[in-house]
Amino acid sequence: MNIEEYRDFCLSLRGATESFPFGDDTLVMKLKDKVFSLASLDGPFSFNVKCDPEKAVDLREHYSDVQPGYHMNKRHWNTIHVTGAVPDVKLKEWILDSYNLILNSLPKKLRIDI
Repeated sequence: MNIEEYRDFCLSLRGATESFPFGDDTLVMKLKDKVFSLASLDGPFSFNVKCDPEKAVDLREHYSDVQPGYHMNKRHWNTIHVTGAVPDVKLKEWILDSYNLILNSLPKKLRIDI
């Protein structure tokens, strides 16, 4: 996966939007103004995703490319370094998991609009 594929996949998720609130080097993906993923545009490609705390630890133990969330709450966020070691299908699964965590945290009234 490269940055363009990452962006296209994120934006294919219903209601997802992109922005650059932290400057031109950080692409932020949101659902109803809540962040579900961020990607660095500087240096090697990596992105952050929200994760269930237990699953976050499990992923870090099983994949060397998964680290505690850089500049994020380390309990709830992972940083994924995209080196090719993790299949794209897994990367997309983790992005979708993050999106669903945000979706399910929204009030029912807001979920209906998505």
